Amino acid sequence: MKATRPIRIITSLSVAIVAISAIAWLGLGQVSGAINRIDAFSNLGKRPDKPSTALNYLLVGSDTREGLTKEQSKLLRVGTTKSAAGARSDTMLLVHISKSRDKATIISIPRDSLVTIPEHQSSLYKDRTVGAAKGKINAAFAWGGAPLLIQTIENETGVRIDHYIEIGFAGFAGMVDSLGGIEVCSKRDINDPNSHLVMSAGVHTLDGIEALKYVRTRDFDGMGDLGRMQRQQQFMSAVLRKVTSTGVLLNPVKLISFFNAAIATVKTDSQLNSSDLLTLAKQLKNLSASKVRTLTIPLGNANARVAGLGSVVTWDKVLAPDLF
Repeated sequence: MKATRPIRIITSLSVAIVAISAIAWLGLGQVSGAINRIDAFSNLGKRPDKPSTALNYLLVGSDTREGLTKEQSKLLRVGTTKSAAGARSDTMLLVHISKSRDKATIISIPRDSLVTIPEHQSSLYKDRTVGAAKGKINAAFAWGGAPLLIQTIENETGVRIDHYIEIGFAGFAGMVDSLGGIEVCSKRDINDPNSHLVMSAGVHTLDGIEALKYVRTRDFDGMGDLGRMQRQQQFMSAVLRKVTSTGVLLNPVKLISFFNAAIATVKTDSQLNSSDLLTLAKQLKNLSASKVRTLTIPLGNANARVAGLGSVVTWDKVLAPDLF
């Protein structure tokens, strides 16, 4: 990714980096063996070049119900794994780690981004091929899983993705609960009929389910996906503060407890081995918050509508390409 003048910079370490480091430290022990590994890079066709030894991770928060208890599903009002349609990528973060491993850039990708989804095999009819077409970027994940999402993002950004990490609802909620909840401050009352979050303005300590509602809410302030990403970034900063204050990353026992909460729904690409993760963690452990930038892709239209797709966001044709 090229150096750029960001539209918005938040100098705080993302939970994405926390997750990578946690996985890496656990690579030494038995927990790493329980990580689900998937073939995320199959049949991608022509891919962007890799110009340096810098690393690019795609971190995806999936809305899969896998791992949720019946009570958690009821509280979230999302249905069960059986009743839900194909999982979608609820949150997407492109994490770029410099070749010297002393800087990181984290880019939030709006899930309603209008993109061209490449030609792919039908998820319903395996003998049929679906032609390339415009669609929302999170549909790529629903239709073709990690490989199609990676191919779509690589085509749109020109960035070659080296590794893939995915975490589901249950893992996210478990991580928050293992930390004893996360404190957030809302500037206004929230009453979102879709995420079912009702919360007054002010400071609140959220448990795992409440935190899921908070980072998913988007239909109460007119800001849609942009407002949701701002709350996600705020929440990431709060997670970092909590992890740091409780010494989780420096305490093997607490670290294992923290990551065990997520292990049931964490998936990584099959090429990401324990040795790679451990090396990365050692390289990142002294990474300061001032060396981390959190950005959002510059948008051309945050309230566009496309027939058959509904509400979408479009990337700025000049500023967005210069980000990568």
